[in-house]
Amino acid sequence: MRYDSDLIYRPPGEWKSYLLQCTIGCSHNKCTFCAMYKEKQFRVRPLEEILEDIDMARDYYGPGVERVFLMDGDAIVMKTEQLLKILEKLYHNFPNLQKVTTYAGPKSTLSKSMAELKELRAAGLTRAYLGVESGSDAVLTAINKGCTAAQMLKAGQNLVEAGIDLWAILILGLTGQDGDWEEHVLSSAKMINEMKPRHLSAMTFAPAKGTQLGEDVLAGRFKVCTPDHILEECRVLIEHLDVDPLHFTSNHASNYLPLKGGLPEDREKFLQLIDQALEGKIGLRKTLNRGI
Repeated sequence: MRYDSDLIYRPPGEWKSYLLQCTIGCSHNKCTFCAMYKEKQFRVRPLEEILEDIDMARDYYGPGVERVFLMDGDAIVMKTEQLLKILEKLYHNFPNLQKVTTYAGPKSTLSKSMAELKELRAAGLTRAYLGVESGSDAVLTAINKGCTAAQMLKAGQNLVEAGIDLWAILILGLTGQDGDWEEHVLSSAKMINEMKPRHLSAMTFAPAKGTQLGEDVLAGRFKVCTPDHILEECRVLIEHLDVDPLHFTSNHASNYLPLKGGLPEDREKFLQLIDQALEGKIGLRKTLNRGI
């Protein structure tokens, strides 16, 4: 398959998916914490190339592909008619295809009407991963997310209303040691409760080389939260989530204490594990090192 570079990113759960590059980079690409697409200038690949890639994938993998992830950072930004042609080609070439998923940017999602989102779902766009990061306007502004909390909430709600399986992502530790972390966590829980995704991942901020926040860490302007602090944030988050059912994960490479299960049924188990970790009864793992 053809990719613009060796820098390929996908959600952890898409490790079995055929990765189809529809866009190069991220349409926003200004978040202060993210280094994933800093070296890429955003553009949409020509539709003809994408359709050719699908034929190449059929020749290489055969007809048995069951999952496809649309790369790079925000394939939903593409014109709806282009996405529909891509979905049609995918399901034609792979008769066993069960899921087609993508990252979704909040502004890109809001640019589509509800009719368009429902049309994409009917055509087989089954899941969208939304980097919510925080429910706090202050935090979203600080990390230059490019949208307000109200816009983020609406984007998530629109995806859910359209019938697309929503996987939301939050980042613990985004305020640093000196910020208002309680406002960050409580507003995030409130947003998730109103958004009602089917899945939620709580990752941990890890400074990345070449980003504004990474430079702030090196300069001493931003103090990375301690492991115990992150556990406290995770505990407060879990205590205040009331989406039912909610598939919850906090087992990314950035997380000190891996958690995976369902809410509300696993709430007490999660809280007990966090308490045991805070008491030193459970060892914490080393987290993702991104070069800072």
